[in-house]
Amino acid sequence: MWFLPALITVLAWGTADLFYKKGNNPKDRFTATKTTIMVGLVMGLHVLFYYVMYEGIAYDWKNLLLYLPVSSMYILSMTVGYFGLRYIEVSISSPVSNSSGAVSALLTFFLLGGTMNGMQFAAVAIISFGILLLSVFEKQEFDRELKEEGQVIERKYRIGAAAIIFPLLYSLIDGLGTFLDGYYLEFKQIMPEDQANMSYELTFFIIALVLWAYLELVKKEPVLVFSERDKGLAALFETVGQFFYVGAIASNAIVVAPMIASYSIVSVLLGRVFLKEKLSGKQYAVILIIMVGIAILGFYDG
Repeated sequence: MWFLPALITVLAWGTADLFYKKGNNPKDRFTATKTTIMVGLVMGLHVLFYYVMYEGIAYDWKNLLLYLPVSSMYILSMTVGYFGLRYIEVSISSPVSNSSGAVSALLTFFLLGGTMNGMQFAAVAIISFGILLLSVFEKQEFDRELKEEGQVIERKYRIGAAAIIFPLLYSLIDGLGTFLDGYYLEFKQIMPEDQANMSYELTFFIIALVLWAYLELVKKEPVLVFSERDKGLAALFETVGQFFYVGAIASNAIVVAPMIASYSIVSVLLGRVFLKEKLSGKQYAVILIIMVGIAILGFYDG
């Protein structure tokens, strides 16, 4: 059963997005680094308290290196995404970035021989197209609000080479990471799901400790982890989503990847409720279409 874990991942990562938005501080040039630190720390605690102390799972440290190709793709894509925000706003980059699920599905189909029935293929196409439309409509609403406020974004940030290369890289790298996850966990079963997730979370934890030391010792920038409430909640929901994601991707990678990419609809809806962000009728219509696609996948779970 892959549908329920995938659905939980969609809800968790969509909620994490809400807190990422709330926790982002444009006045703090280290805000993205601090977010990375918080995510890594929470993942490290998850390994310790859940996997080791509660489940009593013995970790094989060789898996840290064995799983590194997958971990590095995910972490690198996040780094590229954070860095790219210096050159392009989210509403413009998201139509390209959110295509990573389709990239993974195509790689799985052509290179690993993954299969879908006709209705699943139609649902994946609906979800992927819906994500693209939703992102385009978000951009249109963003542009309209800027126009009403009399603000103009410089042309070089909209169409320059630097502006487009980052979301494109994110899509390809994240899609490759998801593809490799399917290869490791579903098609070749190189290691158990718990060992894979522990490997990823421990890698993230190590990176978080390095970044924390860098900010504190080199940049003399204090990291007050207990004061970062929104970043901490974002990290918590990110970790919950990651936990269920591994189980889902190990069961049906070709279908799960595009479905999980639809977590942006949860982020949009929560932004409407808690951040009072406006949604147009077109956005509501596309969200409904994506939900129909998800419902079709749920019907054909098995």
